[in-house]
Amino acid sequence: MRQFKVLGMPVHIHENYRDWLAQRLRDNQGAHVVTLNAEMTMQARKNPALAKVIQEAELVVPDGSGIVLYLRSQGEKIERCPGIELSEQIVQIAAEQKWRIFLIGGAPNVVDHVADIWQQKWMDIVIAGLHHGYFDEAIEQQICEDIRSTQPQLVLVGLGVPRQELWIQKNRYLNPNAVWIGVGGSFDIWSGTKTRAPEWFSKNNLEWLYRLYQEPWRWKRMLSLPHFVWCVTIESLFKTR
Repeated sequence: MRQFKVLGMPVHIHENYRDWLAQRLRDNQGAHVVTLNAEMTMQARKNPALAKVIQEAELVVPDGSGIVLYLRSQGEKIERCPGIELSEQIVQIAAEQKWRIFLIGGAPNVVDHVADIWQQKWMDIVIAGLHHGYFDEAIEQQICEDIRSTQPQLVLVGLGVPRQELWIQKNRYLNPNAVWIGVGGSFDIWSGTKTRAPEWFSKNNLEWLYRLYQEPWRWKRMLSLPHFVWCVTIESLFKTR
């Protein structure tokens, strides 16, 4: 698998991320999957702990349109790999193979609803455990014990960036052979609490605009997008000199 750097953060280039991850699961090989976008990249430039996690992850996929557009400007023929779609594809494979799945994150009752929906969709799915993303230290210890005892092959963690990436790094030792994926707010989408951007927005790299429309309080975080464009432009200019 080839690797490309975007502002110091790795992006792995592969023609089929789903099959690569499915093979890791079949071979009982662990992996930490990071779904990289411009906002996370800019956070990592200010947060050395987050940067370290991304740099050490076995798989970093180009989730954000900003990442994809930059890679294309550098001659890489690559398509966006939305983390929510990749995660759901892996869940389907896990369900078909009856591999154990553990879900962590989202608001109370949201993750339970996701489990109910998936159990109706895939009759053979094995939900080894689940818990919402609001927990104290005592409950966290119980979650970790549940992961240790059930040994799930797939762990989906939706605690937001950078908390989910740091949490995965901290707790991977509980089951190093599992595939761990940071899924952000995907539980809200899977449960129907929120909706994804219409296809037109996605095709025109405007999914961030639809997200801002849904969550206007995110406007300060969205300022990282023009900052990202500025930084990669400067980096590209220095590369061409």
